[in-house]
Amino acid sequence: MPEVQFNLKGKVAIVTGGGRGIGRAIALGLAGAGASVTVASRTQNEIEAVTEEIRKLGGKALAVVTDLTINDQLENLVQMTLKEFGRIDILVNNAARSFLRGLLDLREDGWDKIFNTNVKAAWLLSRAVARKMIEQKSGCIINITTVGAEKAEMGMAAYGCSKAALKMLTRCMAREWASLGIRVNAVGPTLTRTEFSKPIWSNPEVAKHVASAIPMGRLAEPEEIVGSVLFLASDAANFITGHSIYVDGGTLTT
Repeated sequence: MPEVQFNLKGKVAIVTGGGRGIGRAIALGLAGAGASVTVASRTQNEIEAVTEEIRKLGGKALAVVTDLTINDQLENLVQMTLKEFGRIDILVNNAARSFLRGLLDLREDGWDKIFNTNVKAAWLLSRAVARKMIEQKSGCIINITTVGAEKAEMGMAAYGCSKAALKMLTRCMAREWASLGIRVNAVGPTLTRTEFSKPIWSNPEVAKHVASAIPMGRLAEPEEIVGSVLFLASDAANFITGHSIYVDGGTLTT
């Protein structure tokens, strides 16, 4: 029986939004599996803390401050990674924006900010990285979506719509780039206990209500999202592209 390989030794990964929450957990998980990791976000002290944590564990890491809505900074992220590590094998588009606002109250610029970060920036960075992956004839892109891409949530319409668009972008990139050696998939968590979602779960009554809609009866923890990312990044998933894995405690079964 062939051995299943989850070992990412020799691989180079970029993780956006890698300074905290799910992104931090993914960066640490990839490093733990042997990958060298570039950690990107707008907050320098957070990404430097993550890279230092990786180095203390014996891994290789680079922190690159990046505003994903600025094209020059996206290109800098790619070039800095290539300069430090020589290649890019894995891109995790994790960074996201959201506002807890109903459609009647959400401002137009709020909608634009969400889509610019969650969809446009993911496309532009994926395109820049894909051009390098084509030269290598291999690569893996993983987009972090949400169960909200499938299920409407109160006050989260713009976020859900942007992630639904990201899911379709995942499928389109997978379709166009499969013949070039690039796999593109998505991981969609349910509500996860991070700073990003704190406005929701910090209210005990709201958290209880949300948890009651999850068959497993609780919110996800950031570390519980990592396994699906490692699987999709590994050779164990080398014939999987264009798919979404939902890490949702059964949410989409209801």
